[in-house]
Amino acid sequence: MRTRVAGTTGLLTLALGAGIAPATAAEKSTTAPLATAAAPDTAASPDTAAPAEPAPAPGQMVALDDAAQAPDQAVGLDDAAQHPRRAASLKVAPAPGQLTLPAPTGRHRVGTVDLHLRDSKRMDPWVPGQQRELMVSLWYPAIHTSRYPAALLPNSQQVLPGGVTLPTTAGHTGAPVDRKAGKLPVLLYSPGGRGNRATGTALVQDLASRGYLVVTIDHTHDTGDVVFPGGRHEVSMLPPGTKSRDLIDVRAADAHFVIDQLAELARGHNPDVEHKPLPHGLTQAVSTKHIGMFGASLGGGSVAAAMHADPRIDAGANLDGQLFGSSEHQRLDRPYMLFSSEHHNRNTDGSWARLWENLHGERLDLKLRGSGHNSFVDNQVLFPQAPGAFGVTPEVMQQALGTIDPNRSIEVQRTYVAAFFDKHVRHQHSNLLDGPSRQYPEVDFIR
Repeated sequence: MRTRVAGTTGLLTLALGAGIAPATAAEKSTTAPLATAAAPDTAASPDTAAPAEPAPAPGQMVALDDAAQAPDQAVGLDDAAQHPRRAASLKVAPAPGQLTLPAPTGRHRVGTVDLHLRDSKRMDPWVPGQQRELMVSLWYPAIHTSRYPAALLPNSQQVLPGGVTLPTTAGHTGAPVDRKAGKLPVLLYSPGGRGNRATGTALVQDLASRGYLVVTIDHTHDTGDVVFPGGRHEVSMLPPGTKSRDLIDVRAADAHFVIDQLAELARGHNPDVEHKPLPHGLTQAVSTKHIGMFGASLGGGSVAAAMHADPRIDAGANLDGQLFGSSEHQRLDRPYMLFSSEHHNRNTDGSWARLWENLHGERLDLKLRGSGHNSFVDNQVLFPQAPGAFGVTPEVMQQALGTIDPNRSIEVQRTYVAAFFDKHVRHQHSNLLDGPSRQYPEVDFIR
């Protein structure tokens, strides 16, 4: 009988979830196209030490959440807490201090609020007899932020080895919505496998500063530790042999439910289970008539399935995520953007090639030169600040992050993701998406 354990989890099951497995594009070889082999479809299980995918050949990328299973690779904090000898063997000297995330670039200050949602019409697929529950964070344009506390990342562990502290975000908890921003188009964010809703905060809070309501979702029991009100912890409960396609189907259903709850919010109702006070102006600001969705790795691979499950999602962006299940074979008539790391695109990923042929709205396939799989989450700026705190060697860090400057990587992603949703959710055209740009030579358009 499996037991739920409240671990120290936090950013690193992930290694910041670096998520980003089980359905990761990270296992792409620079020498052999993935499309020539069948893609594995078994999700990582918390009950087994076996990696979810075959061991990579030399020169291949490693997903850091599986890396704790192999020598000389990163160890997640929750893994280290359960295996003190393994943690002691790291022999690293992290530099104490407060980690930081790049400040948002939009004209608005940022507010945030966490909501506890319960789907009374759906049972949890991973825990028998329990209704499906989610924790989400809403990020939005705000005013009077100095009167409200700066929000921490929604992780159960804030201090890493060596006294390194996770960043304080640019969001201010409960700050009033900036009415000058008008009705707020919605963007949903789904994190990578084993990663939590905090892993894309650098991008999320920037989009909020540009006038979006961004909703980050913890997919309970397929991620690491999710902390609910009252200090209740829900950890990964995936049975051995769980298929990534099943995770994606559940994530699509989660996205559909979250949109329903946002619609309730727009009607003036409070969907939070505990009915916590909502930020002033939030119910009047939500617009469920304009919705986009994006995600990294498994979260990105879930976007197409969510769009098939819910026609209210107008456009989707996949940040380096392999697809599993039926979505890659189904026609999709809405705008969709693929945004890949250096050695991953539809020439090396059969799921991307199949999806591409079924995209009949505007479609984009962009490649970020010099990037690695973990360049699409906050790892890209956190690892270099204190590699020892994450148990990351220089070799693993280069595999994970590539060679692109992390701050430049974030700048490019912020610019292109915002341009995509500005065009297809706000209907504001941008020439940036028409082809290569001299200002951003790192971005290749794969035709």
